[in-house]
This record gives sequence, structure tokens and C-alpha cells, in this order.
Amino acid sequence: MLVGVPKEMVPGERRVALVPETVGRLGKGVQVVVEAGAGEQAGFTDDAYREAGATVGDPWAADVVVKVAAPTAAETGRLRDGQALIAFLSPLTSVDEIQQLAAVGVHAFALESIPRITRAQPMDALSSQATVAGYKAALVAADRLPRFLPMLMTAAGTIPPAKVLVLGAGVAGLQAIATARRLGAVVSAFDVRPAVREQVESLGATFLDLGVQGEETAGGYARELTPDQQGAQQVELQGRIPGFDAVIATAAVPGRPAPKLVTAEAVRAMRPGSVIVDLAAETGGNCELTRPGEEIVAEGVTIVGTTNVPSTMPTHASQLLSRNMASIIDLLERDGELVLDWDDEIVAGACVTRKQVAA
Repeated sequence: MLVGVPKEMVPGERRVALVPETVGRLGKGVQVVVEAGAGEQAGFTDDAYREAGATVGDPWAADVVVKVAAPTAAETGRLRDGQALIAFLSPLTSVDEIQQLAAVGVHAFALESIPRITRAQPMDALSSQATVAGYKAALVAADRLPRFLPMLMTAAGTIPPAKVLVLGAGVAGLQAIATARRLGAVVSAFDVRPAVREQVESLGATFLDLGVQGEETAGGYARELTPDQQGAQQVELQGRIPGFDAVIATAAVPGRPAPKLVTAEAVRAMRPGSVIVDLAAETGGNCELTRPGEEIVAEGVTIVGTTNVPSTMPTHASQLLSRNMASIIDLLERDGELVLDWDDEIVAGACVTRKQVAA
């Protein structure tokens, strides 16, 4: 089975779907062809791919094409009937693009649609990339703050630690908590799912109880709150947020705009020099003042709305994603052939377009 790795064409996308380390660990029935320069921005040279056993050439003729970002219109035109594609496809929001893939006859597998079951954990690219984003968010907050994160006892006196609030205790939030704690901050966290309280506290953070609880979806995400719950949540948060030096916002609802947790009024009440890092910027942001893709200062508060945060750490983000891809490839390959077992809940669950075969 031939696996193709194209060079990412979306501006700002520096990751690559497979790295040399993983190429060398794929089964004997799998061959890999990598487009020239595909791994350069992540720190992986063409020679490194060759040494791992891959060839450098045209990836679009492969049986399986693995990408990070969804294919552009031009790239979709290079795909063929019956070919398999694995990438982040945003199936809940990119309806037109999914229809275009279906029209080509591509078996498209969305990394976002991998079922969250135990057997699929090695394939969970959402979690691996959220880990990168949460780690980087804590570093960005520390960098933008005009003060130390840890408590320092010096000859000139004692500097108290910074107070950090993490909104959303999913994978990104938990990693942000762990990183901010390692940097010495006093960390609190809020999530509408009461079940994550134990995880938050196990990392040494304080769980912020606002008296608002929501339900959890089968995939582990928080369900969208009712308007009354959202109102009560904002009132409580508005009174708490000004007490923190940095807020790292990670709350998301799949297929929906990000919930607004930080109001403009709450931002105005924060101390000058405070920081908000909004990891939900790609879906509108958890802060009312966030501008996706931009970093701004509003009311003396720095609001970081960087999108595609994992791509800012392309080496390790690619390594983690590559291991996810390898697990998926292993599931689809048998004796050197592409085999799509539609009775397998992972294969069926991740597939968002499927070639229709005449009876």
C-alpha cells in the first residue's frame, strides 16, 4: 500500500502528517512517498525521509493520502475515485468541502471524527494536538505577562506568584494547568463538567465552583449550556476573573461557535498588564473581545487570539500527529493492501465520505 505525504499549502501550516521516525516504523506492506520539502518547516529534511525508507516524489498517486489541513480546491482536484484521504477535515462546519470530496469519490477520514473509545486512543489526533496547544498557551501567557509566574524570595523582598485561571479542563486545559503549575503559578480552573474536578485537583490546581453544571457528550465534550445557565455562568465569572493575572480559555463545543465566557466588562475589570490567551479563537473565541488570528491590547489587557496554535510548535506537534496517523494506517492496511472494514466502528465512525459501490 502506497501512502502519500503532500506538502501543506495552507498559509501558516508548518506541520507534516508523517515524520521520518514514524515512516521507518510502518509495516513492511506500506511504502511512503513524500513531496519534496513537505517536512522542512517542521525540521525534517528530504534526506531524513530517504534514510527512513521513503521516496521523494508525487504523493497524489498514492492509495492513501495523509495530510494535516483539509485539501484546497486545487488539491481536491488531484485526488481520484476510490482513493483514501486522512486529515483534519472539519466535517461539522466545512459542508461544501466535504461534498466536493464526496463528488470525487474519495474515502475521506476526518481526524476529528475518530471515536473516543479505548482502542482508538493511539489515533486521537485531537488530543495530541490539544496537548501541544495547552502547553504553548501557558508559555505565551508567561511571556506576555509583565511579571513573574512563580513566587520569588529575593534580597529585595518577596514577589508573590501570579494567579492563572484556566477555562475548560479538557486535554488542552489540563496541559495548560500542568504547565502553568510547573512554572510556579497559582492555578485555578473551571469547567461545567463536574466529573473533571478530580483531574484538575490532581494537578495541584483549585477547581472554581460557580454553581453551574452541564452534561458531557459521549465523546467527552461539554454539552452547550442553556441560555439561563450561560447567563448565570457569565455573572459568576465576571466577578471572579478580575482576581487573576492571566486567563487561558480553552472551552469548545464541537460544530458550534465557542461559548462566550469572558465578557468585555470582565476584561475592563482586569488589572492593566493582565493577559488572556484564547485557544478557542478559531471558532470565535471564549472572550468577547478576541480577534481570531490577532493579538490585541484592550483596556490594558493583552488578548492573544492566535489560531492553529499546534503549528507554532511544528516539530513535536508533527511527531505526535505522525504517531496518530501510523495507528490509523495500520488499521487500514492488511497484507500490503488498503482494506476498509465498514464493520469496524473506528473506520465507519471516522469516514465522512465514502465511495458508493454499485450492487
